[in-house]
Amino acid sequence: HVQLVESGGGSVQAGGSLRVSCTASGGISRDYCMGWFRQAPGKGREGVAVIYTSGSTFYADAVKGRFAVSQDNAKNTAYLQMNNLKPEDTAIYYCVYDVEGPPVSRWISGEPMLPSDFDYWGQGTQVTVS
Repeated sequence: HVQLVESGGGSVQAGGSLRVSCTASGGISRDYCMGWFRQAPGKGREGVAVIYTSGSTFYADAVKGRFAVSQDNAKNTAYLQMNNLKPEDTAIYYCVYDVEGPPVSRWISGEPMLPSDFDYWGQGTQVTVS
């Protein structure tokens, strides 16, 4: 059973930066996909970014050019660097893990990642931009 532990997040003024980390443990497969969703008050969960162990990354249009996802495979840890943050980025950010994740064809067709693409979820960390 995979467990995800998130760290980072916090509060920052608009234009600032934050980084969140997520470490996976317990039954990690050799190849997997990790990423983040976010949920703002009163809204549904929105896919933000994913990274595959191959190194491929994909981003939601709302964060392209501002957010960057990276990984340390040796530590089973993924990082989400968030730059030029905006008030609309305020949300709880959830780390996700799945052996397969969204099919690459989904990204090519411009379709968003879905919560059902991921079997494991972190506890969430608050990001507040004022």
